[in-house]
Amino acid sequence: MEPLVSYQSEESYAIIAIKNGKANAISHQVIEGLNASLDKAEQENKVVILTGQNGIFSAGFDLKVMKKSPESAKELVTKGSQLSLRMLSFPKPIIIACNGHAIAKGAFLLLSVDYRIGEEGDFKIGLNEVMIGMTMHNAGIAIAKSRLSEVYLNRSVNNAEIFNPIDAVKAGFLDLNVPETHLLPTAIKVAMMFSKLNEKAHVETKLKVRKLHLEVLANAIELDLAGEISLND
Repeated sequence: MEPLVSYQSEESYAIIAIKNGKANAISHQVIEGLNASLDKAEQENKVVILTGQNGIFSAGFDLKVMKKSPESAKELVTKGSQLSLRMLSFPKPIIIACNGHAIAKGAFLLLSVDYRIGEEGDFKIGLNEVMIGMTMHNAGIAIAKSRLSEVYLNRSVNNAEIFNPIDAVKAGFLDLNVPETHLLPTAIKVAMMFSKLNEKAHVETKLKVRKLHLEVLANAIELDLAGEISLND
């Protein structure tokens, strides 16, 4: 059986790919796979390229788990928030090669890394939690606040507005878009450039720049653990 998360090590970067069915859903197993792959990249001192499947980066959390019970939803969301916290403070740069749709937690992952390359095309990117009946969790709001401008924050979080790749750049979910055939080559080019950064200077500067946001996110995760997270009918 093919792993849900694959890891490919190259000279100065590693490619981590999510491969979990039609929706490329973020499940407990996917989060475990991503953490294990990040462990490996950290040990190997590699810049990370994170990608999905053809046409879809990720449609978000596994809805079967989310709908099972409030406890089940809280556990998965908490693990996802902790993953974002780790990615935002990761010692090496993380690039996402977003090959298609990125919805809900898929879009939150875009807000949890250092550089985001989208694919040109008729794709949907955004936070649909309110649309599907989920009151936005504190950690989600904290992540969005740290990366989106106030105008797009309200449109994205409160109104569940979904963007095409061009508007996703304006909103702050992506940094640029390229044709499908250029997606991975562009990500590799950026990874090679990032591999030349002074490692100590990069991580110390990143943690300084994000210090307040990381503290707010860590507190938000604790608030979510103390509260309720579920999908409303």
